Amino acid sequence: MTSNRSGRGKSRRNAAVPVQGKPQKKTVQSKKEQGQSRGGAGKEQLRIAIGNGNGNFDGNIKDMDRNRMGKGRGTRRSSGDGQGKERGAQRSSGDVREQHALNRNRVRAERTDLPVQKNDEAIIDIIGMNHDGEGVGRVEGFTLFVPGALPGEKVRVKVLKTKKQYGYAKLLEIVQASPDRIAAPCAIYDQCGGCQVQHMSYEAQLGWKRQHVVDVLERIGKLSVAASAGSGTDSGGNANATTESGNQAAQVLATGVEADTASASSSAVSTDPNTDSMSVNLAREQGVVVHPTLGMSEPWRYRNKAQVPIGVTEGGLVGGFYARGSHRIVDMDTCLIQDERNDEVVARVKEIGRMLGISAYNEETGRGLLRHVVVKTAFRTGEMMLVLVTNGRDIPHAEAWVGSIREHIPHVASICQNVNTKRTNVIFGDETRVLWGRDVIYDYIGNVQFAISARSFYQVNPVQTEVLYSKTVEYAGLTGKETVIDAYCGIGTISLFLAQHADQVYGVEIVKEAIEDARSNALLNNMRNVKFEVGASEDVIPAWKEQGITADVIVVDPPRKGCDPRLLDTILEMKPERVVYVSCNPSTLARDLRILEDGGYRTVEVQPVDMFPHTVHVESVVLMQYCGDKKKN
Repeated sequence: MTSNRSGRGKSRRNAAVPVQGKPQKKTVQSKKEQGQSRGGAGKEQLRIAIGNGNGNFDGNIKDMDRNRMGKGRGTRRSSGDGQGKERGAQRSSGDVREQHALNRNRVRAERTDLPVQKNDEAIIDIIGMNHDGEGVGRVEGFTLFVPGALPGEKVRVKVLKTKKQYGYAKLLEIVQASPDRIAAPCAIYDQCGGCQVQHMSYEAQLGWKRQHVVDVLERIGKLSVAASAGSGTDSGGNANATTESGNQAAQVLATGVEADTASASSSAVSTDPNTDSMSVNLAREQGVVVHPTLGMSEPWRYRNKAQVPIGVTEGGLVGGFYARGSHRIVDMDTCLIQDERNDEVVARVKEIGRMLGISAYNEETGRGLLRHVVVKTAFRTGEMMLVLVTNGRDIPHAEAWVGSIREHIPHVASICQNVNTKRTNVIFGDETRVLWGRDVIYDYIGNVQFAISARSFYQVNPVQTEVLYSKTVEYAGLTGKETVIDAYCGIGTISLFLAQHADQVYGVEIVKEAIEDARSNALLNNMRNVKFEVGASEDVIPAWKEQGITADVIVVDPPRKGCDPRLLDTILEMKPERVVYVSCNPSTLARDLRILEDGGYRTVEVQPVDMFPHTVHVESVVLMQYCGDKKKN
């Protein structure tokens, strides 16, 4: 609900400063009062946070509320024959309005029974954090989401909006701060929506991300997760923090369900089938091992790509970010998670644009030229690409613009123009042309070289990408004799990593341009044991099977919506020994793991990887082993 995020502004940055002279209308004074539920929905609300040992609260109450509303609407639909439809059509508009009014009054009547109303103030304990990075507290069992609040804090809030089962509140004062709270170093953090948890220590971010993965595996995937043996240390030397409030939240919200106290031992990946069997048995007996999150030793300036919207203010051409919950562009000079060179190029482009009188695109009118400035930087080679996304092909003073960029930014190896004349918020259009230099720049992940074009997908954090892909290869357990299928291969990044250790790799991707890039990257690295094909995985892989191609390992790296159901069916029919799942969305990951588990696989271990520090996003790599028909086990 972005419309209610206005409370994340200055109140978050200045929350440690008490707000004087405000009446405290509601006060939560005990954990018992927080844990009480109201009505029939109480138990369902509580179950959402069961097993949370690190102040993590997924916040799917919102989804539950929407689902119930959807069911209610569905029951009103007529399922009769044509005669019934005709009678429905004859219903007067006055009757419909009257029914809507009755429904609204019923909702209002229900909301008067809530323990808090809009504009009420309350002191609450924050017992968790949802997947949007909002603190979660309760007033007499009623859930409030509080942007800017951290688990373990006692805060004073003002209620902004209420629904049947939850509401939103603005942080007014931090009565008792979490030890994980820090001052956000970014000067525009309160306005920008790019980062969500800069006010949380990096160690605590890593711990929360692991717990977020654990929570959805248990709640959505119905998986038993091995209990953590204690705080772990990630590859960057950061200790995962577990908050006392998280443990309290688990106790308050567990509704009598005791947590599994079995200690977990790290399961090493091996190509020995006996070891594999031991790993599967360990997963069965002690639960799935979820390792500490692999973080960065330097979690700043990690992004190799900037996509900056361009607009106009009274001062002229501006470029930066969309203000939180709006499409109003706020000018920005620097971003602490962007490579400094990206900031430099964007600043130079804006300066030249102002000097040359270049107009900015206006979303409302569809007029103006410059829509976005996109900059890509190759960390290993230092090469840079600049893409000017324009609302038309003609660029006034194009030669002067290109000449000035080349003069002041010598590392730029490619200057391109992408033409997008559609009334859409999609950044790129269909036509791209080179204004100067090459059509690609080159970079490396590990020892694999990649050609990066203006529109090709390439991971934005190259340091952590190598960590992610190395873990993928490790979980694949390759000896050089295996056949591997990469089911969402993109431009071939994971496929080429795997090809260094496998006998044969087959990659499939539905985007034609990505497959063309993948084939070019294979030739660039002189890798001849990898084949790429365009199409949907669920169509191509069965065709390969008919040709006699079967996989020992299948790797999937789907988009946020997860794997297509038909692909999961295909995997269950092919029955590869191992499935390695690379996920950017813990919720759809858990859903898909449940399907594969029901089909005879066992989830052995999960490795969260922090690809996007200071945001709520987390990637995971999962190892699954096939152990036969579930009915036989």
